[in-house]
Amino acid sequence: MNKYKEDTMNLRKTPSGRYALSLTVALLGSTLLAGCFDSDNDSSGPSQAKVDPNLFPSGGQLEATIRRTTGGVPHIVADDLKSAAFGHGYAQAQDNVCMLAEAVVKARSERAKYFGPGPDVQFAPGASVGLNIINDFSYKAQQIYAGAEAEFPNLSPESRALIEGFTEGYNRYVNETDVSQFPAECANQDWVKPITPVDLLAHYRIVGQYASGALFATGAVFLAVPPGESPAPTPVSSVTNVDEVNQLLKNVVATAEAGAKSQTNFADMGLASNAWGIGSELTEQGRGALLANPHFPYTGHRRLYEVQMTVPGYLNVHGAGLLGTAIPLINFNENLAWSHTVTTSRRFTWYELVLKDGDNLTYVKDGVEKPITTETYQIEVNMGPQTVTLERTFYFSEYGPMIAANAVSNQLPAWGQNGALNSSSLVAHTYRDANANTGGLLDTWLSMSRASNLEEFQAVFQNCGSTLWTNTTYADDQGNAFYIDSSSVPNLSEKAIALVNFRRAGSAAYAGLFDQGVTLLDGRLSQEDWVETACGPLVPYDQKPKLVRSDWVQNSNSSYWSTNPDEFLTGFSPLFGEEKAPINPRTRLGIKMLQNIMDPGFPDAPLPAGQDGKFNAEELIGVIWNNRAWYAEQFLPELLQRCTVIGSTPVNSIDLSTWCQTLSNWDGLYNQDSVGAHIFRVFMANYRNDLDSDLTTPFSPADPVGTPADPSEENAGTETDTMLLALANGVSALQSQGIQPTDALGALQYYRASGGIAPGSGGTPVFQTQPIPWHGGDGNIDGAFNAIGVVTDPFLEDTRFPRIAPSTIANTAGLSDGSDGIDGWLMARGTSWHFGLEFTDNGPQAYGLVSYSQSTDAMSPYFSDQSQQYSDKDYRQLFFTEADIQANLVPQGETVISTQ
Repeated sequence: MNKYKEDTMNLRKTPSGRYALSLTVALLGSTLLAGCFDSDNDSSGPSQAKVDPNLFPSGGQLEATIRRTTGGVPHIVADDLKSAAFGHGYAQAQDNVCMLAEAVVKARSERAKYFGPGPDVQFAPGASVGLNIINDFSYKAQQIYAGAEAEFPNLSPESRALIEGFTEGYNRYVNETDVSQFPAECANQDWVKPITPVDLLAHYRIVGQYASGALFATGAVFLAVPPGESPAPTPVSSVTNVDEVNQLLKNVVATAEAGAKSQTNFADMGLASNAWGIGSELTEQGRGALLANPHFPYTGHRRLYEVQMTVPGYLNVHGAGLLGTAIPLINFNENLAWSHTVTTSRRFTWYELVLKDGDNLTYVKDGVEKPITTETYQIEVNMGPQTVTLERTFYFSEYGPMIAANAVSNQLPAWGQNGALNSSSLVAHTYRDANANTGGLLDTWLSMSRASNLEEFQAVFQNCGSTLWTNTTYADDQGNAFYIDSSSVPNLSEKAIALVNFRRAGSAAYAGLFDQGVTLLDGRLSQEDWVETACGPLVPYDQKPKLVRSDWVQNSNSSYWSTNPDEFLTGFSPLFGEEKAPINPRTRLGIKMLQNIMDPGFPDAPLPAGQDGKFNAEELIGVIWNNRAWYAEQFLPELLQRCTVIGSTPVNSIDLSTWCQTLSNWDGLYNQDSVGAHIFRVFMANYRNDLDSDLTTPFSPADPVGTPADPSEENAGTETDTMLLALANGVSALQSQGIQPTDALGALQYYRASGGIAPGSGGTPVFQTQPIPWHGGDGNIDGAFNAIGVVTDPFLEDTRFPRIAPSTIANTAGLSDGSDGIDGWLMARGTSWHFGLEFTDNGPQAYGLVSYSQSTDAMSPYFSDQSQQYSDKDYRQLFFTEADIQANLVPQGETVISTQ
């Protein structure tokens, strides 16, 4: 085997005189759930002699009080951390039980067992069957569950308290709820059942590898076999429908090949965010302030769930975390606040191994022969009348799983062919994952949540804490603004870095692969191995990009180097990202707003920091909702000049005059009532393809905000004008859908949840709300700061829950082609959990929303309430103090529900 590395209801009167229904949930963890855990995963906690009362109840009895305020936000109070996590697990299950249950099925490699061979995910024509089989086998090869089993006994007491508590809270809800009362997506399904702490930890391993191993689980790992061997699994149980199974196995290989090819950019994990840390120089209170604006999927496991967790004297934090995380991740406490943005860093490296002559299962490193080892796995596949057990052998190097590099890139060789780095030798490829072990995930965020000042916060990362694949942007009550790339980055030696840079400069193919997010290293010599430090093989704190300022820091997913152009960050490993390189449009706009706080961009937009030029909490959420867009501010005036020159002369047989007239009256923003935003969007969706060739002022590292710029004047205002041709192409798409130039954006752009179908059921998803008009713009196409976007995947993110997905028109930022009754732009990602916060003399004050609301249960009052608030630009206060919580308990009938 490879060894790589009890319910009691209490009515009490609130200060307002109303009655609050408080559900205090208590149980004995080691007795009530006996039989749910095997003996290796006993959740009874440490022995009485070692009990830390902050972490575990001294008597073993868990007790949590959960109260909900506006928006369904649970505020959990408990005497110990495990009990607080217990309350959190219970509350999350109330709101999202189906999502959590499906996540565990995935982590246990049991999708094919419960949902069948795989959904009709159309990676490519003719390749649509068997993805569940590919995923299940790939996650076994990536040690998702086996790694969690190995990690769990070595977890810190804090992590055990959180994971065990959350697990027991989830199980409490599942055990006490009739299976028919679960949401439609999982009602009466046998895969919704109690879980173990190891199940939850395995889910965390998938979360940790969103930007690494998960990218290879759609085919690249599955296809990695020696020459002459088929990657198709073999049935090891009796099969009655032989022809059906044989056809399935052929389709599985085709799906894996298409899945591997579909991943063209390993640096793009489909997530984005904005974050500003504002220091004392630019705040009304002279303290710190924070803008937090993650752009995450509106569906599936990457939804963010808001909660406040309080253990008096130990922890008091308010924030939101990905579904299943036992502590929130983007948070604030009494003294400090932070948000995360997806970093440009790299969390994995590939290795090209030189094979021993005549032996495809031995490689040579530093002249020493090393074996490629094997592990054989089995999975169950539900094929209707029978369940078939399939078996596959997978291959491993000392670094991790082998990978079919040629299936990802045509420029890389197959196993047993001449290498890319070693052209005279036969090679094979493998990869090493910096986030393969996520046992410390909760420790990092708990320590961040318990910090009270900058020094304590920084100490989390000095002590090797990692936020996996994100940057951290921070502000505090002392007026500090702090940025750090806090992700897990492989630590390469100076010589290895020099070799990477040499190859990038000398080989277009290597540079192209690097630009796709793949760092290919030579496994022939140990000089390119990761270098051990106090933080293992990861870059330690003192070598990470970071910056403390008293004015501001920011990140919107561009490289760390332009965190603040008054103090560029340079000299770091290329695995952190590019230096002195162009930054994305959201970053350009964000820096512009910070550098020019008295410039609204367009006359109808508010000033970023108000008339006093100093930020407060409400102005910061207003920055998100001002709906400015970089490309409109950069190109609209020039486009209008060319519109004037062309007049009614057709461009590509289209008279643009009425469309240009609307653009001339557009406010330049992406508000619901903005008229003209849709025209500019489809213009930019086409013109962005010409930016590299049409802009005449090239990028300058001295001016990353202002460059590149300036459209070419060649043929300006004529039928062959590049900008006008882009506009004509966009208008043609709008006309094909009957969209008028005078339509307001809110009539075309909306959010609408869909689902209601269990995975593998063969049913048809339904819309679960009416269309809710949506403000904001596409971050890449429009260059909007308040970034939202269309998703065409027919399943909720990371899951096998079907959704209604649009078929879209090319070069329109996702405009539906009108099929399946879908029109306009159906938004399903972008601004999610978001808020503006300032520290005052009375503590933190914050305002924000969870745009898609707290619950994925269509019958819940918290399914779309905040979505309507987002549509109406009606933010709510994020309650933190006991007085505010008591005054804002959610009414339900004649009572106020504190929890259930």
